[in-house]
Amino acid sequence: MSQSNFIADLPGSDQPSPPDVFFNRRDFVKTAAVAGLIAAPQFGMTSPQDKGKPRPPGSPRTPLDLPLQWPEGFSFTREDSYKLPENIDHALTPRIAAATHNNYYEFLMGRGGPVWKFTEKFKVTPWTIEVSGECNQPQTFDLDDLFAFAHEERLYHFRCVERWAMNIPWTGFPLIRLLEKVQPNGHAKFVRFLTAHRPEQMPSLQRDAGRGFQWPYFEGLRLDEAMNELTLLATGVYGEPLLKQHGAPVRLVVPWKYGYKNPKSIVKIELLREQPKTFWGSGRYKHEYGFISNVNPNIPHPRWSQARSFWLDTREKFNTPIFNGYGKYVAALYPDEPRTPRRPLGPREIAR
Repeated sequence: MSQSNFIADLPGSDQPSPPDVFFNRRDFVKTAAVAGLIAAPQFGMTSPQDKGKPRPPGSPRTPLDLPLQWPEGFSFTREDSYKLPENIDHALTPRIAAATHNNYYEFLMGRGGPVWKFTEKFKVTPWTIEVSGECNQPQTFDLDDLFAFAHEERLYHFRCVERWAMNIPWTGFPLIRLLEKVQPNGHAKFVRFLTAHRPEQMPSLQRDAGRGFQWPYFEGLRLDEAMNELTLLATGVYGEPLLKQHGAPVRLVVPWKYGYKNPKSIVKIELLREQPKTFWGSGRYKHEYGFISNVNPNIPHPRWSQARSFWLDTREKFNTPIFNGYGKYVAALYPDEPRTPRRPLGPREIAR
């Protein structure tokens, strides 16, 4: 079975798919290497054939087409302080696996899949992020402003609510550096993120009717979560600018929370007094997705257990660590986080 069929068929439900749905890893690695699409195993390294590049006019699209180039002179440092969590012994996720299976409802509804195939019309330049609300110095940042922040590369463990996991090298800077520029005032308690809403460029928005979703996509964090040292504004991945399917040109990465708490293609950040609503915490799914949404094996999703995870590229299963393994950085923020198994939510209960 080809790796493209594997990526398209990856499930997110609680029921495992038959073995023949999933690719043989050895065959996948061989095929991807021949195609020049697999990442070198070293953190922060890509082989020459793995380098993304802008697509020449008229040439076939690939999952690794770069939507922009970093400006001349742009650089970043490798930050080794944040090690992968203990007991996470998996290697760097192959770049092609990360680039060809994504959740991005504006382009592809349903569970994760080959989002890259639907992003051709999406324009990521020019771009601005407006930061406003409860702050003393509201500002609008363009890409030059964002690239001017001191960037670093961090290898983070990533966990989707659908149970698949990756180890990904993100390039970016701590969100706190941006928030310091706007100076949150004493009333700021929460941070709200809004993402791009362009129906003419995002195919699923053109077809979205009767699904109960409220666009644009919006998410939120407590201010202490947003200012935590782990919370990253990412502009790159695998040592190069973000791909469209990863949330180009700028996205949030909060490694101790489920993937949907990591909004992509951010255009606005608001500092608020009151806890904001969230995309998945609104509408018909609101009882399933709470505001906190920490990765926690003790809190089952109403439709599946979160106690076990599986690697996106190999399907191998492993025990899900609480806080996705980042407890030493964030556990003190959640003294009431459940540490023992809980029963699934009832129909009238709201997720944490």
